[in-house]
Amino acid sequence: MTVATLRNRLTDEDIRRLVRGSDPEERALTVRKICHRMEEVDLPADERAAAERILELILRDSAELVRRAMAVTLRQSKNLPHEIAMQLAADVESVATPVLLSSPMLDADDLVALVKASDSVKLCAIAARQDVPTAVVNELIETGDEKAVGIAASNDGADFDQKSYEKAFAAFCENRGVMDAFVARSHLPLDVTEKLIAHVSDEAMQRLVSQHALPPQVAVELSEATRERATIDLVEQAGLAHDAQHFVQQLRMNGRLTPSIILRSMLRGHVHFVEHAFAELAGVSHNRSWLLVHDAGPLGLRAIYDRTGMPPRLFPAFRAAIDIFHSMEVPTDSAGREHFQRVLAERAITRFQGIPEDDLNYILERMDEENQPPLRAAG
Repeated sequence: MTVATLRNRLTDEDIRRLVRGSDPEERALTVRKICHRMEEVDLPADERAAAERILELILRDSAELVRRAMAVTLRQSKNLPHEIAMQLAADVESVATPVLLSSPMLDADDLVALVKASDSVKLCAIAARQDVPTAVVNELIETGDEKAVGIAASNDGADFDQKSYEKAFAAFCENRGVMDAFVARSHLPLDVTEKLIAHVSDEAMQRLVSQHALPPQVAVELSEATRERATIDLVEQAGLAHDAQHFVQQLRMNGRLTPSIILRSMLRGHVHFVEHAFAELAGVSHNRSWLLVHDAGPLGLRAIYDRTGMPPRLFPAFRAAIDIFHSMEVPTDSAGREHFQRVLAERAITRFQGIPEDDLNYILERMDEENQPPLRAAG
């Protein structure tokens, strides 16, 4: 964008205010206008130098408010020159944080260098970026800044690899805040989940076991433990398990693959677990189990159910639940999933009245828990 082109888009008064305006607020408003104009078009290569000279003029402004106006306006811009992005990132906190948080012009090497030179506020901005490469995560851990590492720990966009997790545990295993932050991630490796159990708060423990799959043996052991904070719902863990076959095998080895847990899982909509449970008990492959469980005819489910050795009196409950499952569309979002589970259970209970009292009470209690409004923080 040449000076002439820029003048076509801006008034002479805009340029005069930028250079000579005595009021920082007036200059800041002008900067916003100039930067917005620059963002309206893709800059040809021969015009970038002219645009950069204007940005450098803004960068030299002594008023923090003026430089912040540029940082905020161009924080997500691909037209922001790399050198200027780096200078903004090294500026005072109010100017630097918008760029550190959002600028696409900063690559992994830039961010690593900035981490080494930044204070806690800037580190937190880097940790909260939409994408934080592994090298940057490791550098953040090296700083020992618990607030920044906690933000990265809870940020799904922060790429923790095995080494990163190990470094974080080595440095912060006694820091309850950082350990709790990991629970907020949408996915955790099973070995990390296992390690977290000993280090998170009671509240985070409940979120951990309700949102993340535990290693099968750990889930079984904790469900049998006497520690109050280690009460594990194996039915919900069955639904969370990434390796359902392994989870089923562990339950059977521990004498926990009971008709009750399989029925409760079915009524909670965890059909994948039920398929693997039937396969394990019937001594057939999962593929065979899947075909028989979902057979549209009257004989498939009956055939595999009889081979499992499950009580004949429970078969009508499984038959009803499977039929209802097939009549519904399984949602992918959490809210839709809860509604799906409720409707499935309600319809199955209505269709088959012979569900054992303990299993019925379990399902009703789960439905009551999910129907409770979320707790609001005081104040």
